[in-house]
Amino acid sequence: MNKNQRKELAKILEEITQIKDRVETIRDEEQDKLDNMPENLQNSDRYCQMENSLSNLEDAISNLESAFEDIQNSTEQD
Repeated sequence: MNKNQRKELAKILEEITQIKDRVETIRDEEQDKLDNMPENLQNSDRYCQMENSLSNLEDAISNLESAFEDIQNSTEQD
């Protein structure tokens, strides 16, 4: 891998970090909404949808972390 490719991958790593941070912020906001939902709505369809959305956001964060690590590892091997 040449210097330009490493530089481009470094930019991508920074972008992934920024995206992950933004997704985490949204996840945290949604978790707060879920945590503050009235008890009588905690078995509602809306509550289940919110839980599913949170699970999907967690998966996305995990995938972003994995992508970051994979790219980082690829730059260290050359």
